[in-house]
Amino acid sequence: MYQEAIKKYLAQHNYEQINLKAVLFDMDGVLFNSMPNHAKSWHKVMMRMGFGLSEQEAYMHEGRTGADTINIISRRERGHDATDEEIKAIYAAKSEEFNRCPPAERMPGAVELLNKIKEEGLTRMVVTGSGQVSLLERLNKNFPGIFQKELMVTAFDIKFGKPNPDPYLMALEKGGLKPNEAIVVENAPLGVQAGVAAGIFTVAVNTGPLPDQVLWDAGANLLFHSMPEFNEQWEKLRDSFTF
Repeated sequence: MYQEAIKKYLAQHNYEQINLKAVLFDMDGVLFNSMPNHAKSWHKVMMRMGFGLSEQEAYMHEGRTGADTINIISRRERGHDATDEEIKAIYAAKSEEFNRCPPAERMPGAVELLNKIKEEGLTRMVVTGSGQVSLLERLNKNFPGIFQKELMVTAFDIKFGKPNPDPYLMALEKGGLKPNEAIVVENAPLGVQAGVAAGIFTVAVNTGPLPDQVLWDAGANLLFHSMPEFNEQWEKLRDSFTF
């Protein structure tokens, strides 16, 4: 049932097959149900600072750097970028608001899927715009034995974040992979764009409030409506790569 999407990808990139060796996971909204906290925090702080940013719009900016998000809203509403001082103040306030939220729980279905992928001998990688110092500790606590520090791409590794392909190109480099030897798992339009721009087969999992069409328009090769659905369909998709 997934072969048409795979055939289309192969034809587009002139590959004979997807020789799956690794799965590259976004973090927020894929492994952790953290996007509601991010969206609420952005909305509260931007409103407090005199900017209009709804919770739903915040999902459209997921994966962007904080400075880029602030400047997009500033240009739209004031006609110019925010100052460095404004960016620092707004982002600090947003981080403070986010840290007051309850800790985000694991996304349902994520640990089951990751354990399957590990048992099959596939490489697991995290590709996130986050710069949390305790990131690996948090991942190890929630997904024990799944991820390794040297196979992660974070804000510290890259200059240009999503939707630029750099994060996923860096992941390919770290993993010693070709684009047709991995798949990307993303929940956000900008992340989907980044995976597609890197030439990797990109699976969208719509765990938020955005319409499916937004993710299709970003270039997703396939779309699932939840991580449990993706987990249930994993074997069928994996087997489709070898048709």
